[in-house]
Amino acid sequence: MQALKEQNYQVQQKKSLGLIEAIAVVIGVVIGSGIFFKPAKVFTDAGAPGLGILAWVVGGIITMAAGLTVAEIAAAIPKTGGLFAYLKELYGEKWAFLLGWVQTLVYIPGSMAALGIVFATQATAFVTLTDFQQKLLAVGVIGFLMIVNMLSTKFGGKLQSVATVAKLLPIFVLVIFGLLKGQAHNFTPIVSNASTTAGFGAAILGTLWAYDGWINVGNIAGEIENPGKNLPRAIIGGLLLVMVAYITLNVALINVLPVEEIMASKKAASDVAKVLFGEGGAAFISAGILISIFGALNGYILTGTRVPYAMAKERLLPYHEVLSKENEKYGTPVNAMVLTFVMTTIYVATGSFDILTELVVFVLWIFFTMAVAGVFILRKNFPHLHRPYEVPLFPIIPLIGIAGGVFILINTLLTNTTYALYGVVVTLVGLPVYKYLRKN
Repeated sequence: MQALKEQNYQVQQKKSLGLIEAIAVVIGVVIGSGIFFKPAKVFTDAGAPGLGILAWVVGGIITMAAGLTVAEIAAAIPKTGGLFAYLKELYGEKWAFLLGWVQTLVYIPGSMAALGIVFATQATAFVTLTDFQQKLLAVGVIGFLMIVNMLSTKFGGKLQSVATVAKLLPIFVLVIFGLLKGQAHNFTPIVSNASTTAGFGAAILGTLWAYDGWINVGNIAGEIENPGKNLPRAIIGGLLLVMVAYITLNVALINVLPVEEIMASKKAASDVAKVLFGEGGAAFISAGILISIFGALNGYILTGTRVPYAMAKERLLPYHEVLSKENEKYGTPVNAMVLTFVMTTIYVATGSFDILTELVVFVLWIFFTMAVAGVFILRKNFPHLHRPYEVPLFPIIPLIGIAGGVFILINTLLTNTTYALYGVVVTLVGLPVYKYLRKN
C-alpha cells in the first residue's frame, strides 16, 4: 500500500488504444439493446411522459456523478482490471477477490451470453432460425469477436469505434426525424393520476440499468495510451454522449407516438420507425439493433476478459500461471479469453445465464457504490499520489453518486428480495475459495 503513495502503476501491456477507441468502448458497452426496449417500462413506471423524460435525466445525472468520481480513481490507479484494481488498493484484496469472483464466474460470461442470444433472436427479423440454430449463431458471433480481440487489441478497438458510429446512426436518424415530424403533443402533463413516488423510483431504476457498463473501460486501462489522462476523458466523454442520445431519443419517441402506445409496445423504436418511414423503417431499426448488440458484445469481450487476467496476475485464481500469460506476438491475454469463451458457451447452451445474472445484480451494485465512495479513501490515505484528474465540486458529486447507488440497493432489496439475498450467498461462497487460494 505504501508503494501506491509514492508512484503510479507502471503497466507492462502494449499501449494500443487511443482516446477515440476508449470512448468508443464506453459508448459501445453501455448502448446495447436497452435503449430500444427500456422506454416502455420507464414511461409505464413513471405514469406520465414528462416524468418519464425526467427519469432519464435523473438517471443520467446519477450515472454521470458516479462516472466523474470513479474517473479520479481510474486516473490515479490506471491498472488493467479496473474496478478489481481499485477495490484491491482501497478496500483490500478480499473485497477485490469477491468482485472478481462474481464477475469471472457469472457476470461477464453471463452478460456476453445474453447479448449473443439477443443478437441471434434479433437476427430472426431477417432469417428464420430454430432455437438450436440461434444458439449456434450466438456462439459463432461470440467466437468470431473473441478471435478478433485475441489477435489484436488495437483492431478490436478499431472495430469498436466503427460499431459505435454505426449504432449511433439509427438513433441519430430517429431523433432528427422524430423531432421534426412529430406532433409534439405528448409532453404534458409532467405528472398524472397514475404517477407515484414509487413508480418514479422504479422508472429511474430502469434508466440506470440502461446506463450500466461504463465502468468496464477501466478493465483495459493498461492498454490505453496515457491512461492517467485518457481514461477519465473516455468515461466522461462517453457518458455525456450516451446521456444525450438516451434523452433525445426518448423525447423523439413521445413526440411521434402517444405515450399510451409506447407503454404498450415492446419495441417502441421500431414502431416509431414504421410511422416515420413505413415498413422499411422497421427493417432499418432491426439492423441498427443488431449492430448495437454486436458493438456491445465486442465491448464486453474487449473489457470483460481482462478481469480473470488481472486476478490471475494477482494469483487469485486456480491455474493462475496459465491464465496470467499473454500471447507473445499479440500481447493479448489469450488464455483468460479462452476461459471466458468456454464459460460463455456453456451459458448459451444451458440458458441459465438469465437467472445467474439476476442473482448478482444486487451484489455488483454494492461494489459499484463502494467504488464511488472510494474517492474519499483515496484522498485520505494517499494524499501524495499523483492524480492527473480530480472530480469537480468535491464532495457534492461523489455524494450524488453514492446516493444513486444506495437507491438502487434499497429498491432492489425491497422489490426483488429473493434474488438480492441469493446474490449475496453466491458471492459469499467465494470466501472459502479465497482462503484456500491464499493458504496454498
